[in-house]
Amino acid sequence: MTSAVVVGAGPNGLAAAAFLARAGLDVTVLEAADEIGGGTRSSEALVPGLLHDHCSAVHPTAAGSPALRALGLEEHGLRWRSAEIDCVHPLDDGSGGVLLRSVPDTARLLGPDGERYRALFATPVRHWDVLAHEVLRPLPHLPAHPLLLARFGIPTTLPATALARLFRTPRARALWAGVAAHAMRPLSRPFTSAIGLGILTAGHDAGWAVAEGGSQSIAYSMERVLRRYGGTVHTGVRVTDQRQLPPADVTLLDLDPGQAAALYGDRLPPRTRAAYHRFRRAPAVFKLDLAVEGGVPWANEHARRATTVHLGGPLAEVARTLQDVVAGRMPERPFVLVAQQYLADPTRSAGDVHPVYTYAHVPYGYDGDATGAILRQLERFAPGVRDRVVAQQAVRSAGFAAANPNFTGGDIITGAKTTSQLLLGPRPALDPYATGLPGVFLCSAATPPGPGAHGMCGAGAAEAALRHLGVRTSGLFDTA
Repeated sequence: MTSAVVVGAGPNGLAAAAFLARAGLDVTVLEAADEIGGGTRSSEALVPGLLHDHCSAVHPTAAGSPALRALGLEEHGLRWRSAEIDCVHPLDDGSGGVLLRSVPDTARLLGPDGERYRALFATPVRHWDVLAHEVLRPLPHLPAHPLLLARFGIPTTLPATALARLFRTPRARALWAGVAAHAMRPLSRPFTSAIGLGILTAGHDAGWAVAEGGSQSIAYSMERVLRRYGGTVHTGVRVTDQRQLPPADVTLLDLDPGQAAALYGDRLPPRTRAAYHRFRRAPAVFKLDLAVEGGVPWANEHARRATTVHLGGPLAEVARTLQDVVAGRMPERPFVLVAQQYLADPTRSAGDVHPVYTYAHVPYGYDGDATGAILRQLERFAPGVRDRVVAQQAVRSAGFAAANPNFTGGDIITGAKTTSQLLLGPRPALDPYATGLPGVFLCSAATPPGPGAHGMCGAGAAEAALRHLGVRTSGLFDTA
């Protein structure tokens, strides 16, 4: 029987393993941590009964992911839940940009910018079921829908600051800037619109959803699919040398390029090894988990009903903070992402005490304490929130790396989304998953289409591995 070994049980490793097992391979997954999930783990970090996500928290690209839909995770316990409002970007005057799942409803709230917003998103959202297969895969491919892909793709090449000129109002520009900031790149650079457009289009299709019972539920449901097809998972197994790996016909690595290079050393082709060593990292995050009695008292009423709140002020301020963190400077007012998953999934709360997830963008490897900066940003847009905090826990950049080596330096998106790394992955090649070693493939978020719990990097690597084995892959995304 053809066999496969997958190193790493994050969402991409598990997705790759599940697709390979479904194709009939004998699959073994080796995970260094004591539990599966990677960035999709959850725990009661502060107060008993209060559930916090470790890293991946809100899932606009995962809820409608072709990979996760094909695996049929809902049949294996996964439940997506959404709040009334997807995202809000408040401003200092109490106004703010408001994102709803519906494009027309969002356009209505954007007032003078509504028609331009509708023109930008209505067509891609309407066709996202086919467009997703074009966008969430490596760039070098023959498109099945070239005109639709061009309609979506041309704006993605723009700097986010250039696309922002489409809008007239501060709230529309701020809303766009906050979503584009997920790229963790200076917004004046080319292709910084790509991730923002992808998140917004996918989110309008499936919502900025959360997983009921914590993001860990995504990993657990993928593990159930894997076991259904005979695959096995072994936790607490740290692999540091390729000689520790059991023999297999194909090996997939849910590792960042640096770990892959360390694992195989001189066995990697020189060009691959050099590219993996040159791989550029993104800025880091500093996370602050809060237990908040009565919820956050946002000045903007819409923010009280939103799954995600972006704290960064107007477009110019967001752009300035990103420029700072990429340059290695800690901003006085960092961009802060706030997730209120409990609004969609009340099982995460303990009575009237609610888990509030926050992180700030900070320079790569930042070893300072951003707790005060995060709390000041919260207080700026939600006066009195500090008085409601009953417990808090900070996770510094080094803490992310200790819990998940893919997040070295606190980089939770596994690599800078420079133009080349965004489009081509860790090295220029027709197949970004191939390492140059026959039968060995990279499947982490360092590969296209990049970060998120969507599993598409793992699915793409599984497709490459099956092609290597001569197995038909045209039905890979058929519903299980």
